[in-house]
Amino acid sequence: MGKLKFQISVSLDGFVAGPNPSEEDPLGEGGEQLHEWVLALAAWRKPHGREGGEVNASTPIFEKATANLGATIMGRGMFGGGPGPWGEDPWQGWWGDEPPFHHPVFVLTHHEREPLELEGGTSFTFVTGGIESALEQAKAAAGDKDVAIGGGAEAIQQYLAASLVDEMLLNVVPILLGSGTRLFEGLDPDLGFEQVEAIEAPGVAHLMYRRA
Repeated sequence: MGKLKFQISVSLDGFVAGPNPSEEDPLGEGGEQLHEWVLALAAWRKPHGREGGEVNASTPIFEKATANLGATIMGRGMFGGGPGPWGEDPWQGWWGDEPPFHHPVFVLTHHEREPLELEGGTSFTFVTGGIESALEQAKAAAGDKDVAIGGGAEAIQQYLAASLVDEMLLNVVPILLGSGTRLFEGLDPDLGFEQVEAIEAPGVAHLMYRRA
């Protein structure tokens, strides 16, 4: 049986996105700084169709976090398209014609929409039945492989609040955003996890937690 897990970059003051997010700036003001460490990695750049990149202490952490994935769950904000009904000609999201997932993706939404089948083996199924329905479908699609919660913070918070997450990787970036979206906003302080690994890398510290 695969695990339900997520990885996310977070600032020193606990934010996973900056203030005032928009379609032009989905991570809010200053939020892009949280991902500079991973955007520089060859292991990230290759599946996104980009050349070059670095190999450093973050490489095996990233490769391990993204290995053995059979499905992904994400919130509507991470897929893209804004709130409300999808409309007659809905946008295909942030991910382009050949998304980097190469497996089924399940999008949490309040509004029905026909599934999307895109290049490279990525499909998007739009789930209106809540987080447990999405997880059930994702586990069925993943088989023995793991299911990732791709984000954003609200989707992750719902799964944490329901005690459904098995493993989380916090990529702590040494910046202060001051305001924005907090990862653990409104959650029980005792989430039931224990730290199992801490790795220092250029521009980031990787903290791995598993359910105790």
